[in-house]
Amino acid sequence: MDLGIVGQAAGLFAVTNIDDIVVLALFFAQGAGQPGSARRIVLGQYLGFAAILAVAVAATFGATFLPEAAVPYLGLLPLVLGLKAAWQTWKDHRGGSEDEGEQAGEAGPSPLEVAAVTFANGGDNIGVYVPVFATAGVGAMSVYAVVFLVLVAAWCFAGKFLATRPVIAQALARWGHILLPLILVTIGLLILIEGDAFGL
Repeated sequence: MDLGIVGQAAGLFAVTNIDDIVVLALFFAQGAGQPGSARRIVLGQYLGFAAILAVAVAATFGATFLPEAAVPYLGLLPLVLGLKAAWQTWKDHRGGSEDEGEQAGEAGPSPLEVAAVTFANGGDNIGVYVPVFATAGVGAMSVYAVVFLVLVAAWCFAGKFLATRPVIAQALARWGHILLPLILVTIGLLILIEGDAFGL
């Protein structure tokens, strides 16, 4: 295995996924203390990233699943999830009992929610990965895929690590219910605006 390719793959992953650590930390904070929530978040992250890889590989071989014009509309996924989270937060803090609030957040994020945000947030990654994969060849592309999948685990670990640092955990516990919807809505709007969706 060529260490140069491994290094390039690691660098490419880090550059294109740095914002995912913040989102993962918020997801881990949201699911703190809930049995199985970490497993669901990791599963969702892998599902979302595997979908990004599958689309990038398919596009590299010319079987594009999504037309280029459709990619900006992936921003609707985090936007809708962010609005849903904001609505839930507003309902929980608007006069509902604490028990209702606890029940609403009991399960933490589902794997499909995490996967949807990961995939939508990584829509621009596809545009970066395709030309790299196309010039790398099948052997190097396999190395990229393996390195990426290993680093997904490292990203999950880093997100959980951040969410469990006392100072960060306190901040996320206090503000996470506001930050998560805000960040998801922002990600969604940025994807839509940067991709010129709806003529924005």
